[in-house]
Amino acid sequence: MALDTDTVKRIARLARIHVDEADLAPLADELNNILGWVEQLDEVDTDGVEPMTSVVEMVQRLRADAVSDGGVRDKVLANAPESDDGFFVVPKVIE
Repeated sequence: MALDTDTVKRIARLARIHVDEADLAPLADELNNILGWVEQLDEVDTDGVEPMTSVVEMVQRLRADAVSDGGVRDKVLANAPESDDGFFVVPKVIE
């Protein structure tokens, strides 16, 4: 796939990037080189290769997914200007 200057101009407009007319031809050449490298990846034989997310085998250390209130309700409420029955008291905001 080869890109011409009209296609590069359209891509730049879609990407909302201003490209001067003088820079369109060199940019088209650079984009064609990049696309050439990407097309080379089609030549690689990947049969039997498992997809991977990292080059190094890693195992996530996960904590137990347990619901808790943190066990510090009284300490948190000690900072409140006013509390009632374990809850913050705030001014009414809906009339």
